[in-house]
Amino acid sequence: MGIYVIGIGGTGAKCVESVAQLAGIGLFTEQPIKVLFIDADETNGNLERARNCLTYYQEAYQLISVGDKKEFPWMKTQIESFNLWSPFAQQSMNKELKTFFNYNTIKQNQPTLGSLFDVLYTKEEREVSLDIGFRGRPAIGSAVMSQVDLDKLDKEPWGSLIKQIQGDISSGKKPKVFLCGSIFGGTGASGLPTIARLIDNKLKRINVRDRLEIGCLFVLPYFGFSPPAGEDPDGIYARSEQFLLNTEAALRYYVTQGQEIFDAVYLLGNENFSQVQFSIGKNSQRNQPHFIELYAGLAARHFLLTPPKEKGAVVLISREHKDKLTWQDISDTDEVKQKLVNATRFAYVWLAEIASELTNARKQGADRFGRLAPWLTRFYRTNNSQTNLPDFSEAKEQDAIQTINRWCQEYLRWLAAIHQCEFEQVELFNADIFSHLDNQLKSEEQNNLVIGDNRDRTRKAQDTPKRLKERLNPNQITPPNQGTVGLAKAVYLELSNLWGTN
Repeated sequence: MGIYVIGIGGTGAKCVESVAQLAGIGLFTEQPIKVLFIDADETNGNLERARNCLTYYQEAYQLISVGDKKEFPWMKTQIESFNLWSPFAQQSMNKELKTFFNYNTIKQNQPTLGSLFDVLYTKEEREVSLDIGFRGRPAIGSAVMSQVDLDKLDKEPWGSLIKQIQGDISSGKKPKVFLCGSIFGGTGASGLPTIARLIDNKLKRINVRDRLEIGCLFVLPYFGFSPPAGEDPDGIYARSEQFLLNTEAALRYYVTQGQEIFDAVYLLGNENFSQVQFSIGKNSQRNQPHFIELYAGLAARHFLLTPPKEKGAVVLISREHKDKLTWQDISDTDEVKQKLVNATRFAYVWLAEIASELTNARKQGADRFGRLAPWLTRFYRTNNSQTNLPDFSEAKEQDAIQTINRWCQEYLRWLAAIHQCEFEQVELFNADIFSHLDNQLKSEEQNNLVIGDNRDRTRKAQDTPKRLKERLNPNQITPPNQGTVGLAKAVYLELSNLWGTN
């Protein structure tokens, strides 16, 4: 049973980013996750970062996924991505509302309808360029989205999406489709209910709707911003003071018209608004990850793993203190904590200890360095002796090192960011230890990473970089157990053992 995750708008892209991070640490199943991004602003910074995150994950997955996935739960989920889709995908014209609806022709041939259009949309709204999205105006987005006809789309990705869903059903699977995005801005607020209804109608017409589930994550307001001095107060852009009004309207629509579409609905928001940099759109719209997005990834996981309940069920989650987030506020605490801890310790120790020594080996020459770091010779051939180990200097091994480095850096960057939210104390990890990856990480800090580490002194005393490298043994893991892949798996396994969970 796989899951199709559709991220709509900038917030939807950030939710997909969280799904990719949680898949990387092993919180999803071995069934594939298939991702579709929807955004009118194809250069959105949040979208670009999410797509980069997927790329780093997919590269690492190709390396690590071979072998026993029970022994190494991380990197066990294949993530595939459809092409980005924009509602303007088939439009070669200027991206203006009036052009999209042939406004001048309507005014000439159907003056009454043209006058109604004038009432609904101001001149500025009709003429503003929509190449950077719907500018926080759900009314604009809904008008554009409502013109989409899935039956007439002969271009990707919709054809492949529907065909793959049909293929899953034909093979006896019951796929799940999960849409996510904000309901307080422009693209998400207009796209979530509209795209969901289009998919629902399409699946009904091909007689498969009752053989899959559709879930939705409505992200309520959790950030705000202020336009800079000098910005046109009458300009067409998102206004955070309207977020709550937009949210109320969207929820009323769900209650009156959208409820029958979804098998499950998840609601996430935050009372304390984090302040983000003002941006109209494009690459500058690049908000830092927020702990709400951690919950978004966990919501997708819950939807995938939980048996269906009454149609239209609404799922909520709360925390004990409004200004603090602890391990007890995380759903499925034991399993989620174990996977987060194991992956975080691996990423940190790999960058702080292993990657730095591998860099020294490359600079000094593996033959010489192998004498100083004997553990290296357990995984690589470092001299001219004939062994079945791969040569450390091979481009394949060096590329693999960089692939794992990139995933570790991307994961720790994301994890550090969700700990740095305004007005809240996120007490999962001591993220200050790895919040500046450009600086040299200190390997001796590995015992200080986890907040609430209640291991006894004996176990902590054994949990050192020196002890780790002494215990690295390729014979303790199933093949492939050589070279960079074998080394990474050995490090993960031993760190899990030293922590006390595997």
